[in-house]
Amino acid sequence: MQLLNNWRIVVLLCLTLGLAPFFPEPHIWGKIKWIAGGAVGMKAADWFDVLLHGFPFLLLLRLLIRKILKSK
Repeated sequence: MQLLNNWRIVVLLCLTLGLAPFFPEPHIWGKIKWIAGGAVGMKAADWFDVLLHGFPFLLLLRLLIRKILKSK
């Protein structure tokens, strides 16, 4: 569990797994645009892709919330 609370590891995951592949645009960004457009034609593999590439950002969000709550 210590690994998931390490800011450096989580940020590194966001910059690598979260954004890969980088060209022509980050993969997660393309998936978010697809979902925002109604997710027409998305299959199970596409949803798994969103989960896989989005998970590091969920970890980062969790760390930010914990830090904010701890400071209060």
